[in-house]
Amino acid sequence: MQYWKQKNMPRRVLVMLLGIVIMGIGVGMFKLALLGNDPSTALVIAIGDRIGVDFSLVLIVMNLLWFSVEVLFDRKLIGIGTFVNWFCVGPIASFFERAMRGAFGAPEALVQKLGVMLPAILVLSFACALYQTADVGIAPYDALSIVLSKKVKPAYFWCRIFTDSLCVVIAWALGGLIGLGTLVCALGLGPFISFFTRHAAQRLVGVTPRGSNP
Repeated sequence: MQYWKQKNMPRRVLVMLLGIVIMGIGVGMFKLALLGNDPSTALVIAIGDRIGVDFSLVLIVMNLLWFSVEVLFDRKLIGIGTFVNWFCVGPIASFFERAMRGAFGAPEALVQKLGVMLPAILVLSFACALYQTADVGIAPYDALSIVLSKKVKPAYFWCRIFTDSLCVVIAWALGGLIGLGTLVCALGLGPFISFFTRHAAQRLVGVTPRGSNP
């Protein structure tokens, strides 16, 4: 796989692993806040609630379906990060959600829920910056919009909007929770991810920021 040819591979893998752990914490915080999750997570939660199966197990199965798209259409997107994301984010998220619920209880008032969700936005954005900058494999769900943009030719932005919107519609049809958190994740994480990429992730990975002298 092409990812193993990159420089600083051990460092990249460590940053990716850190990003996955933090991502699991962020997803767990969103689940605890009950104000809506990112579109793909909202879909997975809706399916799990409908059939009575834990979120982490449903996520692993859904990733298998999404992974088939990578295998069929763009195997260059596959790397170690693909599989770590696939099998680890769900269990980590479920673990931290239960741990936080046991330690602090479930937030009930809107102010309390916002107090969980707003930090979760920063946590998830930081995690995405680490994971993406490490560049050691694309998560199965994230690969959908990349493959679509290559095959159908519209801009990646519109392909991502399409896949996220489709997840939201299906989740809503299944009776899933669609709320403020879903909207923020679908439309508002970009600036935060860019900030953390420039000011933290690139330094951790050892990547020279664009526009800087090596």
